[in-house]
Amino acid sequence: MEVRNKLPRYCRTLFEAKESLGLSFDDIGKKMERNEVWVAAVFYGQAKPTEKDMKKLASILKLTEVRLTEESMLSWFPDRGGLMAIPPTDPTLYRLYEILQVYGYPLKSIIHEKFGDGIMSAIDFETKVEKVENPGGGERVKITLDGKFLPYKTF
Repeated sequence: MEVRNKLPRYCRTLFEAKESLGLSFDDIGKKMERNEVWVAAVFYGQAKPTEKDMKKLASILKLTEVRLTEESMLSWFPDRGGLMAIPPTDPTLYRLYEILQVYGYPLKSIIHEKFGDGIMSAIDFETKVEKVENPGGGERVKITLDGKFLPYKTF
């Protein structure tokens, strides 16, 4: 089943408008002054736009604000993480899952060595995807995960 079929109506409307205009998430992000990954998260219902964001999106995508409001863009709250099964079956998502399976504990240990007992926030968080030329030929994917460190409290 196509994941878009699981999305709220306003998300499908955003995708249809994006595709009809031939825009990328990067194009939209630059016009909104937002990160392309955050913009994509809005399209997938994983991030909640502010009213100001919604107005910008409507303008960029040539949609009426009324249409997006009627489709509950402002009153809807994300079901974060509810789109995929674990383990994921999509090859790209599975490779990210595989990275976590193989390198999760090593990364956790290094975080603890450098910061102490705590976690990396997924709420106070930013990420970036870059295309990097490989000196040996071809291209590489570079993903940066940047989250605030949150120490565990003693009580």
